[in-house]
Amino acid sequence: MSKRKIVCFGPGPSFKGGISNYNTSLAKALDKFENIEVHIISWTQQYPAIVPREFKDKTSKVDFLDGTDIKIKYVTDYNKPSTWSETVNIILEIQPEIVIFQWYNAQQGLPLSRISKRIKDKGIECLFDLHFVVPKENSAIDSYFTKMGLKQASNFIIHALTTKEELNILFPKEEFILSSDGTRNNLDKSRHLIKLFHPVYDLFKSQPEFDTTKFKKDNNLNKYVFLYFGFIRKYKGLHNVIRAFKILADNRDDVSLIICGESFWDTLDSKKLSTKLKNFVFGIAKALFFKKKDNEKNYRPLDLIDELGLNDKVMLKNEFVPNEDVHKYFQASDCGLLFYLHATPSGVESLNYNFKLPVIATNVGHFPETIEDGVNGYLARENDIKHMSEQMQKIIKSPINRNNIEKKTKEFSWKNYCKAILNN
Repeated sequence: MSKRKIVCFGPGPSFKGGISNYNTSLAKALDKFENIEVHIISWTQQYPAIVPREFKDKTSKVDFLDGTDIKIKYVTDYNKPSTWSETVNIILEIQPEIVIFQWYNAQQGLPLSRISKRIKDKGIECLFDLHFVVPKENSAIDSYFTKMGLKQASNFIIHALTTKEELNILFPKEEFILSSDGTRNNLDKSRHLIKLFHPVYDLFKSQPEFDTTKFKKDNNLNKYVFLYFGFIRKYKGLHNVIRAFKILADNRDDVSLIICGESFWDTLDSKKLSTKLKNFVFGIAKALFFKKKDNEKNYRPLDLIDELGLNDKVMLKNEFVPNEDVHKYFQASDCGLLFYLHATPSGVESLNYNFKLPVIATNVGHFPETIEDGVNGYLARENDIKHMSEQMQKIIKSPINRNNIEKKTKEFSWKNYCKAILNN
């Protein structure tokens, strides 16, 4: 029997961040199915060259693809249209049944529209896995590139019903067919929305031999530990986390906060001429195309640690964490904090569940869909620092049973996710 071939298009495991982890996890999950041949086709450069940020993971030693049969090629450069054609040719040589495109940045609409149109014309399903529709930064040209890119999709995977609403706004004349099990056909030319979820990561695992007590002692952590993990971006609300924690810490002397993650726009050597040039050009572009409220240039939430006198209660790891060290921060914590200003399905939320860690999140975006208050976490009112702090106090007094998290998230498995994609 010939194998069904699937291509996962998105950042490969040499890149930092949740989308790389997601694309890699998806490929690994598909690789476990019989008679499935999996390929990852990855970017080499995901964004315009002027973006002043280091996206490659230069610290991790773990190879997530070890022990798999996954074939990977790094080929697509945003800044070199010749590689877009090369990407098409490679995919056509593979002759896959489905290409799953990770959609997470509107600017990629230009290359992805060119690539997906050419392979869709050859009868290959272009399945766009939507991590959002409306960009978080919401620049003046994002809507144009979003519509350009998503127009060429055969069908979509959505992780939240809010995404369906956003697609209805983007394509007001189109009737989408909602599917919860992956069933789809395009005989009537209608596009399908496969309503799934953000699966729980299996790339990271608790280490039984890890000495949590020693780690907490070495880092002056108190009995109850709250965790902010991931890139520091304004929409993730670290400023809310710190202010809410301040209220809690003023009333208790047995709490600590771990802040673990690199500042998104502070990864290059600021003294280098190339960095200065990128910052200058990118600054002009942002001034032209981004709304003033979306400019993160002056977002410095870590300054609050000093301002609020929290140095002795906050463990700060302001850098990218190698894959092999991720488990330490989750195993040492009692609760993850997701005080987002607005949210699309969150890889960090999934990562917490991977370690059976409950979360407290603001009631924005998809969080009310995935968090059952009192079962796998608690919900806090958005823009209400006092209520956020009260929920932190609540999880100490009424802790979440971690077995609840395992039961609640069992359905959010990669196996179930892939079954829907394969329409098994």
